[in-house]
Amino acid sequence: MPGKAQPRGVAVAWFRIGGLYAGAAYNRRMTMQPRWDGLLLGATLATLDADAGYGLVADAALGWKDGVITYAGSRAGLPGEIDGLSDEVIEAEGVVTPGLVDCHTHVVFAGDRAAEFELRLQGASYEQIARAGGGILSTVRAVRAASEDELFRQSEPRIAALLRDGVTSLEIKSGYGLDFDNERKMLRVARALGERFGITVRTTCLAAHALPPEFAGDADGYIDAAIGWLPRLHAEGLVDAVDAFCEGIGFSPAQTRRMFEAARALGLPVKLHADQLSDLGGAALAAESGGLSADHIEFTSEDGVRAMALHGTVAVLLPGAFHVLRETKLPPLDLLRQHRVSMAVATDCNPGTSPLLSLRQAMQLACTHFRLTPEEALRGTTVNAAKALRLADRGVLRAGLRADFALWRIRHPAELCYWLGGTLLHASYAGGHRLT
Repeated sequence: MPGKAQPRGVAVAWFRIGGLYAGAAYNRRMTMQPRWDGLLLGATLATLDADAGYGLVADAALGWKDGVITYAGSRAGLPGEIDGLSDEVIEAEGVVTPGLVDCHTHVVFAGDRAAEFELRLQGASYEQIARAGGGILSTVRAVRAASEDELFRQSEPRIAALLRDGVTSLEIKSGYGLDFDNERKMLRVARALGERFGITVRTTCLAAHALPPEFAGDADGYIDAAIGWLPRLHAEGLVDAVDAFCEGIGFSPAQTRRMFEAARALGLPVKLHADQLSDLGGAALAAESGGLSADHIEFTSEDGVRAMALHGTVAVLLPGAFHVLRETKLPPLDLLRQHRVSMAVATDCNPGTSPLLSLRQAMQLACTHFRLTPEEALRGTTVNAAKALRLADRGVLRAGLRADFALWRIRHPAELCYWLGGTLLHASYAGGHRLT
């Protein structure tokens, strides 16, 4: 490309694709192996490689080899003498961030609950709908009726939508089966979706999501049954973590604790739907159980925040559900900042309370509803979200970490939270392989 200095010993034949310059690069000394599988030049990096700030690097270079970042810094800092370059060189404009991580989704389900959306607009509460047999149980009926292939077919477009807006890793929960065969079916579909798209999918068993009709009035008996399923699901390699819905319309703290004890006996980490509708001490329970995260937390007290800080439990904020349910009780944001609790942001994509198919839109909602800064929102969908899934190899652009990154058609990272809708993603990579 005219005007662009190339590393010594390298020739590059440039051509233009979709507004980007790419080229076949070859070493004049053809005896050496390429240093990179890919090299992106010219864009601004938002590395997030510090405790604060975007970590911006203008006119940058990002190189990767064997799925791992091998260079992330200024173009000028590239070695003066390079033994080989790459078959893929991208000269780009815009901003490169770590790939986005959606750390709380229920994206595998059948059917929809658009009718409940209308009911809520007419004044029905979440609890009223649930107690009338709607809510989670309506989706349970649809999931149980669907074959594994049909469940995969219905869920696949939702994953594709998340990827189109920058997601490169995500969590998928079960919890709409509520018996062994159907929980297993959901987890198998989640694993298959990860393979289909070539991304990391963390699977979470959320059997303690609601009480199925066959256990009506016997929550303790249902917890006994769900605890009995865990070893079998774990033995099949289907479970990465265990979750529960600790709430008045869900399960009590004592029942949740029993589920957690069974998970920890198998070496599985735990997380919790905590304090969404009331303060049952869920966040503190999750933290004291060594939980990766406490999610929702609108009603969490300062004691709960202190427990999360002490145990390193991530606060996962879910503004999509807050928005759809038209809630007014804000999570304790000032306390979370004061006690330096890591804050993540996720879509909570589900058919009832957060039919949200864009993690970037969740970032925007977190800024408008919860008053997060754009930097907090970006950290919440990268480094902190990765922490909530125990994925220590991503979330930051740094040599030695996994080559998960996204190239955006923007001039500054704050635009990711500024624009409502639109197509900002140019390309994304997971493990060095292009996704979009």
